[in-house]
Amino acid sequence: MQAGLRHRIVNLAQSALLLGGMAVLAWIIVSAIAGPQTTLLVVGGAILGLMLAPGIPKEILLRAYGAERLTGRDFPEGRAILAELARRAGLPRVPALYYVPSRLPNAFALGSPEDSAICVTDGLLRLMDRRELAGVLAHEVAHIANRDLWIMGLADMLSRAVSVASWLGQIILLVNLPLFLSGAAHLPWEVPLLLIFSPTIMALLQLALSRIREYDADRAGAELTGDPEGLASALMKLERNTGRFWEEIFLPGRRIPEPSLLRTHPPTEERVRRLREMTLPRRAAEAEPLARLPRPTPPPPPRFGPWGVWR
Repeated sequence: MQAGLRHRIVNLAQSALLLGGMAVLAWIIVSAIAGPQTTLLVVGGAILGLMLAPGIPKEILLRAYGAERLTGRDFPEGRAILAELARRAGLPRVPALYYVPSRLPNAFALGSPEDSAICVTDGLLRLMDRRELAGVLAHEVAHIANRDLWIMGLADMLSRAVSVASWLGQIILLVNLPLFLSGAAHLPWEVPLLLIFSPTIMALLQLALSRIREYDADRAGAELTGDPEGLASALMKLERNTGRFWEEIFLPGRRIPEPSLLRTHPPTEERVRRLREMTLPRRAAEAEPLARLPRPTPPPPPRFGPWGVWR
């Protein structure tokens, strides 16, 4: 437990430093374009808006994905697992469970601890057994309980603000280029460098923050189930069924290797290694594997609609 506490403290410190670095960089860039007073008003209004209504309303996203809510009658075992995980995580409300008609195995969370939803795809339900599904749902519940969705929403807001300010600053520099060339105005050399590279720096900080939150959700999810191996098995199964595994066997070298610095999620091998190094008491109810999960009654086969989303 001391190792777990130390891990949480380190993760919290890293997240705070990354968010602080992003906030400082955003302040420097935006204030250079709009001035300190305007920047203070913009940042204050944006943070207030994010606190009151973080991100896009989840109903809009659910409609875009063609998600259908699963009740206790549609999927009793999945609802029971989710209710128990929410109780252990101390959530004020059990997240709503939604079915997304996509063949791609995936799960994601939306909303806040007070009003949240977890979506699971058709591909995920057909792929996972009960033990693995419990691990995946626990990972998403951990994201909700840790307010990772709000933290990543704030990071995204800061990144977008820097990108907009950078483009505006570069346009202003181009418009005033004759003045700089004629010597009528002075331009410090660090200003154009900061405007050009600040969006890239912000993107790298955002990626690093995302990876830290993923590691933390893995650990917290494993603590909720008491079964790290369940989530590790689910991650390995997802890795094998997303296409990359088979491409490496039959088409080696086809893909350009993705730099680890540019991955939003940590490498699966590293996540599995960390999970398997955890020593937690196993809870027999969650660790008991079942052959297959009962499936909800599926809607018509997934297909793309006119706007490119699953219907």
